[in-house]
Amino acid sequence: MTKPLDYEFKYLEEYGKDEEIFLRPDRQDRSSAAWEKLLALINQAAEEGWTEFAPGRMMPRDLWRQIRVLPNEIEQLTQVTHLFLYGSSLERIPPHIGKMTSLKEFTPYTSYGLHWFPYEITRCKNLVDSTVSTRALYGNYKNRPHFPDLTKAFNQVEYFDYAPTCSVCNKQVKNNEYRQVWISLSVATDILPLLANICSNACLEALPAPPESYIQEPHQGGIHQKQAITFWEQVLNKNEDDDEVE
Repeated sequence: MTKPLDYEFKYLEEYGKDEEIFLRPDRQDRSSAAWEKLLALINQAAEEGWTEFAPGRMMPRDLWRQIRVLPNEIEQLTQVTHLFLYGSSLERIPPHIGKMTSLKEFTPYTSYGLHWFPYEITRCKNLVDSTVSTRALYGNYKNRPHFPDLTKAFNQVEYFDYAPTCSVCNKQVKNNEYRQVWISLSVATDILPLLANICSNACLEALPAPPESYIQEPHQGGIHQKQAITFWEQVLNKNEDDDEVE
């Protein structure tokens, strides 16, 4: 199947069980006033050693709504302990978030375009608290929406001004010869769908084990990828079992 030219992205809960989900492309306008304003805020935060970065509170609302991707420059925010992205229009966060080594709290709540996160967020070893809109996530336990099929070229994640390194060993990957996989892992107080760039079978095998009730191995998604039943199906099954006991 090819991606339809007129494809419109929807909220994840609006997709049917047999409907393929495509990965949102990078749609950020990096020549806009909104982008320049955000870069200026990041530079100011880095220079002044801010411990909270909440760009939505410091940018005019019409500009903040134009931000679809965080800049790679967030790697400069090494003193930030709270990244506050409440109600954003974000659709991607770059792997550079892994260099925010002081990060303790991550709040992208009600950012409904954020369906996945980079594996590199697991490098934020001080991160203990998160507030994420669960229903917006690929593979979430409430609705189990499909993961985009990474075996298809139009679903491969391409990065702006960044040559990916392996998400596990951090080695530079020659000629972009890496494999992209999905894996669901506990990050702070949420279970997040993570996209990892993997350079070898050894690094693939080194990935942690996912929590119970999630796909138990790294995978490349697609409509035929089997997942656990949804939370609501579990409730329905329990009610039916209770009725049988009565």
